[in-house]
Amino acid sequence: MRPAKTCELFFITVCLSLLGTKTVAQAPQPSQHIVIAASSVLDGKGGTLHDVRITIQGSKVVAITPGTAGPVDYDLRGLTVLPGWIDAHVHITWIFGKDGKNAGTEGTSQEDAYRAASNAWLTLMAGFTTVQSVGAPNDVPLRDAIADGILPGPRILTAVEPLEGKGEATGTPDEIRAFVRRQKASGADLIKIFASKSIRLGGGMTLSQEQLNAACDEAKKQGLRTLVHAYKDAVRAATLAGCTEIEHGTLASDDDLRLMAEKGVYFDPQCGLVLENYMLYKNRYLGTSGYTEAGFEAMENIIPMDHEIVQHAARTPGLKMVFGTDAVAGAHGRNAEEFIDRVRDCGVDPMSAMISANSLGAEAMRMGGQIGSIATGLQADIIALDGDPLKDIAAVRRVVFVMKGGIVYRNSARGAIPAYAGVQP
Repeated sequence: MRPAKTCELFFITVCLSLLGTKTVAQAPQPSQHIVIAASSVLDGKGGTLHDVRITIQGSKVVAITPGTAGPVDYDLRGLTVLPGWIDAHVHITWIFGKDGKNAGTEGTSQEDAYRAASNAWLTLMAGFTTVQSVGAPNDVPLRDAIADGILPGPRILTAVEPLEGKGEATGTPDEIRAFVRRQKASGADLIKIFASKSIRLGGGMTLSQEQLNAACDEAKKQGLRTLVHAYKDAVRAATLAGCTEIEHGTLASDDDLRLMAEKGVYFDPQCGLVLENYMLYKNRYLGTSGYTEAGFEAMENIIPMDHEIVQHAARTPGLKMVFGTDAVAGAHGRNAEEFIDRVRDCGVDPMSAMISANSLGAEAMRMGGQIGSIATGLQADIIALDGDPLKDIAAVRRVVFVMKGGIVYRNSARGAIPAYAGVQP
C-alpha cells in the first residue's frame, strides 16, 4: 500500500488532469441568495412543514417562512423536500478495476482515480450530501479535492487506514495507541477498528478487550470518534470499551442491544444493500482477495440474520440506529436501496428511516449544528424526491433535486431516470 502522502499527491495530479488546472479558480460558489418554494418538507428531526419558502444565503439556510407566493429560484412544490442524506458507512474509493474485477480501495492508476471520482458523483446525485468513508488512504485526496471544489461529490469524513484486528499480532496497547495517533496525524476524521473477522469467515473476535479499550480510549483522548466493525461477542466488547459507533452487529444479543442503548453507543446495522450488491456482482468479486464460493454461501445464509438484528434494534428502547450502507464497488449511487430494505424487510418506520440518515446521522458524527436538518443557520444541504417516502418508500429512488452547501448539483424533471440507472461500474 502506498503511503497516504504519495496517494494524495497522485490523486490530486489525476484530479487536476481530469478537470484542468483552471478548475480550482472556477470551482462553483454558493449563490448569494436563493429562494426555494416547497409544499412538503421533512425537516430531518421528525417534523413536517407545509407551504414554506426556504431562503439560502451563501452556503446556509437563513430563513424559513410560511407561504409560497412570490418569485422563487426553485419551485419544488409537489415534491418532498428533505435534508441531504448522510451515509455513516461507505467505502467511496472501492472500485472494480480495469479488468472488471473487484479492486478494493488500494488502486493507484489514473483509471482508479477516475472511478473513485465517479463513485463520489453518483453518490451525490443519489441525494447523499455527506458520507463517512471507512477507510483507505486514497479517501484523503478525494475528500480534500471535493472540499476544495476541485471535484463534485458528497462531504467526506474518512478513517484513513483502519486498525485491523489480528489477535495479539495487532500489537500491545501502547502500539495501538501509537497507531491511533498516526491516523490523526494522517488526517483521519475518525478511527475505524476491526474487532471481528468478516462474516464470511464466521465473524469471530480479533481484538482482546484490553486492545479495544486502548484503541477507544486513545481516540477519545485525541478528540476522535471510533467506529467498530463487530459481530457476535465483539459487539459487547466494543460497547464496554467506550466506542462511539458499532457497525453490522449481526448475531448480537438483545442484551447487547440494550447495553448499547444504555451506554449511548450509536448502532449501524445493514439490512440488505451490501449483501445484495455482492450477490448482484458475484462474478466480479469471486476469486479476488477474501471472496470464495464458501464465503458467498455464508453471506447468503446471513441475510435473514441481518434482517433480524435490524428488527430487534428498531424495537430496543433508546437505541440510536443510524443509516449506513457499507457501500462498496457496485453499490455507489444505489445507497438509498438500504432505506427500502429497512422499511420493506425489517419493518422500520419510514420517518425513523429518514431521521436515521438526517439529524441522527449528523448527531453521531458530531455535526448536528451543521447538517442533518433543514433549519436556519445550518448548511443548505437540501434534496427533493418525486414522491412521498412516508407513503411509498420507493420514492427514495426518485431524487430530482440536490443542493449541497447552497450549490445546486441536480435539478431534474419529475420522472427523470436516476443517475445510476443502467450504470455498470
